[in-house]
Amino acid sequence: MSIIDDAALDAVAHGAHHEPHAILGIHPYRDAAGSARATVRARRPLADSVTAVFVDGDRVPLVHVRSGIWEGERVGPALAYELETAYANGPSFTADDPYRHAPTIGELDLHLIAEGRHEQLWRVLGAHLRESDGTAGASFAVWAPHARAVRVVGAFNGWDGAGHALRSMGASGVWELFVPHLDEGAVYKYEILTAHGEWILKADPLARQAEVPPATASIVTRSRYGWGDGDWLHHRSTHQPLDQPMSIYEVHLGSWRQGLSYRDAADPLIDYVTAHGFTHIEFLPLAEHPFGGSWGYQVSGYYAPTSRFGSPDDLRYLIDRLHRAGIGVIMDWVPGHFPKDAFALARFDGDALYEHPDPRRGEHKDWGTLIFDYGRAEVRNFLVANALYWFDEFHVDGLRVDAVASMLYLDYSREPGEWEPNVHGGRENLEAISFLQEVTATSYKLFPGISLTAEESTSFPGVTAPTDAGGLGFGFKWNMGWMNDSLVYISRDPLYRSHHEGELSFSFVYAFSENYVLPISHDEVVHGKGSLIGRMPGDHWQKLANVRAYLAYMWAHPGKQLLFMGQEFGQFAEWSESRSLDWLLLEQPTHRQLADFVAVLNATYKAYAPLWSRDADGAAFARLGGPTWNPTVQAFSRRDHHGNVVVALCNFAGAPVYDYVIDLPERGRWREVLNSDATEYGGSGVGNYGVVETDAAARATLVLPPLGVLWLAHADGE
Repeated sequence: MSIIDDAALDAVAHGAHHEPHAILGIHPYRDAAGSARATVRARRPLADSVTAVFVDGDRVPLVHVRSGIWEGERVGPALAYELETAYANGPSFTADDPYRHAPTIGELDLHLIAEGRHEQLWRVLGAHLRESDGTAGASFAVWAPHARAVRVVGAFNGWDGAGHALRSMGASGVWELFVPHLDEGAVYKYEILTAHGEWILKADPLARQAEVPPATASIVTRSRYGWGDGDWLHHRSTHQPLDQPMSIYEVHLGSWRQGLSYRDAADPLIDYVTAHGFTHIEFLPLAEHPFGGSWGYQVSGYYAPTSRFGSPDDLRYLIDRLHRAGIGVIMDWVPGHFPKDAFALARFDGDALYEHPDPRRGEHKDWGTLIFDYGRAEVRNFLVANALYWFDEFHVDGLRVDAVASMLYLDYSREPGEWEPNVHGGRENLEAISFLQEVTATSYKLFPGISLTAEESTSFPGVTAPTDAGGLGFGFKWNMGWMNDSLVYISRDPLYRSHHEGELSFSFVYAFSENYVLPISHDEVVHGKGSLIGRMPGDHWQKLANVRAYLAYMWAHPGKQLLFMGQEFGQFAEWSESRSLDWLLLEQPTHRQLADFVAVLNATYKAYAPLWSRDADGAAFARLGGPTWNPTVQAFSRRDHHGNVVVALCNFAGAPVYDYVIDLPERGRWREVLNSDATEYGGSGVGNYGVVETDAAARATLVLPPLGVLWLAHADGE
């Protein structure tokens, strides 16, 4: 039996020892005669007696040593045991001892964590229900390299962690403990003794479930969900999104229809999105966040789906149902910054850990948030594994990466003297660039057919170029320039649009420099900007006509499309996360007609491959002209891989254009497959009776409707 000094016993008694398992638990040794023996120590403050009861029936009484630490000797090999404890004026009880269990983390896991290469980090860190030496319970593991001690607390121990101190796993900075008999649903946090001698209370960074805000504790969970989307995933793995139709309906789940849970939302969302023809839903961030007014963009629990709408398995149910209905699921992901809330990642173990320690690189001035330390291997691993987690555990089809521009530049929103150049003297954040390349390359390698989209608002080169060619490796980039220019243009009175033709045509200059998504997102319908229809000039009829024309132009333009909820039926009010959309508008015929138009728009878009199959191929696109020139008309053609062609003719003037002569790409008969001015959508009915004929030189004379867009398909190519 070894002698333990009083200071170590006191530290163990107070749950402040960095390696409590070195003292507590069972410790085998051989006596001078070579016989097997074992020392048993346990922490049982205020007990009258403590007995170790072994699986072979042996009972070893323990004696009190100091500060509630008890000790005894077993003659024989170290076996599994339980502790029988008696208290004055109370019954005795028998319980397993957390400190008799071996570590639940292996050396390979620790090695990969230290190197920042653990692609399934969530299976190791966090809380996990498992068996250890025949006993069911929960293992806890957390990365806190600056900590002097770590304890797990919860209702199971009366929020007193002195009896559940974790062991340090050495230089890895990971701390670990197995707690026997702890079950699903247990609420917990970590108590961390900082290097400065202060105890702080933190939620688990790798928690896979959290309490409903404003509560902030983590929850032990396991998935019991059985997926049924195998056909969807197989099909996804054999197709590339760039060469598929993609019409995205952006949704803030809490305000689409207020009060719906993940499960409640499945049927109405599927019915609505299917009826209106969108191919994908993009959810604003669903990771846990403390403040609803952040819309999910200030994340506190990167591995925990927000509990506002149900459990993680409830979210799996929603995504599974969407997949089985043929609808893809994209989720906003926020690796650019995180909030300063004291319970979460900020100064997690008492010092800068997840955030960069230099305020010039670790604090975001505009948003009052903290910026990740992308150069630290473990932090980079935390984020890369998080992206893989959403693909693996929740089967999402894509991540839209928020605020990429803020990550790429060291001087983003900073004045001279407020930022430090990189090692080459430049303004690029080289560590962030490397991180983004790692997350895109790793995600595409492990999950073929998914998409990663960058919200990147600058002209940073190669956002969608492959990483092996020096690019960031994204599948798509939001076209913020197109969004800004086209909204400025369409907001103008039609009388003045002829002087601003370049606001629409400029996007054609760079349309194929990246793989683009054209977004009319939540950002464009808040903060005083008004709704899409609210931006439109003119009376009610003209506003609706402008929206139809704008969307038809947008759907024909090279690139995928994204439309924020409510714009498809002409919601006038700005969006607010605190209330539902104005669904009553659909009882008004004109707004119902707009929604019906969007359904036809999507159906026609999907039916004609030239509108989506070569979105990034400049050779498949051509601007059209002819004898007639009109600055309010945009005309262009799109071709698919088989040579089929569709022409878009967009008249943004308030009056029809008669006898418009244009040279079409093919001679013969062209059919009007879409007319945004059709009477069934509330338009004036101006058009060409459904058919346009060219002469032998492929020249046609036609009528363009007011504030209207025509799509023509070559009849021979249908």
